[in-house]
Amino acid sequence: MKKITSCICMMVLAVMALASTAQAGERAGAFSISPFVGGYVFDDNDQAWFRQNRPLGGLRLGYDFTDHFAAELVGTYMKGEYKATEHNVGVYSYRLDLLYNILADSPIVPYLAFGGGGTTIRQRGPNSHDGTVDAGGGVKFFMTDDFALRADARHIVDFQSNHLSRDHARNWEYSLGLSWLFGGRERAAAPAKAAAAPAEQPAAVTPAPAPEPPLEVPAAEPMPGHYKYCITLQGEFDIDKAVIRPEYKDEIAQVGNFMKKYPTTTAVIEGHTDNVGSYNHNMDLSQRRAEAVVNYLVEQYGIERSRLSAKGYGFTRPIADNATDEGKQKNRRIEAVIDCAFDVQQVTPPERLCMSLVLDFDPGKAEVKPQYRNEIAKVADYMKRYNTTTAVIEGHTDNTGSPDQNMKLSQQRAQNVVNYLVDNFGIERSRLSAKGYGATRRISYNNTPEGRQKNRRINAVIDCVVTK
Repeated sequence: MKKITSCICMMVLAVMALASTAQAGERAGAFSISPFVGGYVFDDNDQAWFRQNRPLGGLRLGYDFTDHFAAELVGTYMKGEYKATEHNVGVYSYRLDLLYNILADSPIVPYLAFGGGGTTIRQRGPNSHDGTVDAGGGVKFFMTDDFALRADARHIVDFQSNHLSRDHARNWEYSLGLSWLFGGRERAAAPAKAAAAPAEQPAAVTPAPAPEPPLEVPAAEPMPGHYKYCITLQGEFDIDKAVIRPEYKDEIAQVGNFMKKYPTTTAVIEGHTDNVGSYNHNMDLSQRRAEAVVNYLVEQYGIERSRLSAKGYGFTRPIADNATDEGKQKNRRIEAVIDCAFDVQQVTPPERLCMSLVLDFDPGKAEVKPQYRNEIAKVADYMKRYNTTTAVIEGHTDNTGSPDQNMKLSQQRAQNVVNYLVDNFGIERSRLSAKGYGATRRISYNNTPEGRQKNRRINAVIDCVVTK
């Protein structure tokens, strides 16, 4: 046992030396490999011929079906020693365990285990084969997203004959090991690593431009000639559930009735959460809740499924501070982003409207040309008709020039559109604000003139005061 204890201590020190802050625990779809060492205590009544406490080693191969449920194939080996003769025999065990992870999204994951299998004792004569069942539990201490220190304990019932109630031994197994996870859903830390700035190159070297990452256009981004109505459905789900509460269904009725009235519309149902729990868990939860709303619209309002899509954003798009309960409540929301291809003046949006203004600026300039008066008039006319509305004018550029220059240019262009609305249409300045995004929110690739033209745009996001 001194060797076992020394090995365990060395393992703990090695893990602590490699430790860093873990983001989360188990994750669905991950495979795991878990070597371990420990001890085995034989029943001092029904297997009294063996020395009780023997060192063992083994390996577990696991798979996480969900964040909470997993299965493992377990194999162990030890040398059993007969007390009378001090003769050693090889003892092999093999079993299948089912695990339930109690706090799956925590760096410390306690779990329960239950399973069954068999034990083979290799002797000079015929080998002995016993059936076993086991129950117990353990805990994993995640040092990184993919690496954990693990402690286990099992109560193992060894059936030594067909007389299950008579000839059985009650043994114990305890172990300490390591666990590596592979695959499964990505962690929140992955985008941060991808965003790390490359090392500055010497002035004489001109590195080839890196390929642009895949596009993920926000659902609320309008296309020219279309408008986006954003209806925020405030309502709570039960903790860790995606079942729509009855009192929440009147909120969804706004979307169902709107889309029935205007059959050419389509919608993206967005799910959002607060920041309680892991990134992966919240992404999955927000997706399931968005899909639940889509299914409800199809089943209860007869909306064609081809007109609807669901997108879960987890806690990546908060609209309030998660440091307070009130902020968390605002972030737990569903948003219906409805695409409309008809005249916006004929419809009163329930909450928020986003329209794209087709304006062309001279390269590096921010002056608004007179020929775009009618385009800007769409925003002015709407804000005059609904005089409780406010608007954010968003400026966007392509990636030509430096990031700082593009950010300043987009801010100035947005500000000039605000000034144009004030000076030419009499909209109160207190109802308007300007925000420049530079090239950070592209809707097309910048490797073609057409793509860059699409990215050079102005959006007007209009918030409407709703009377309920």
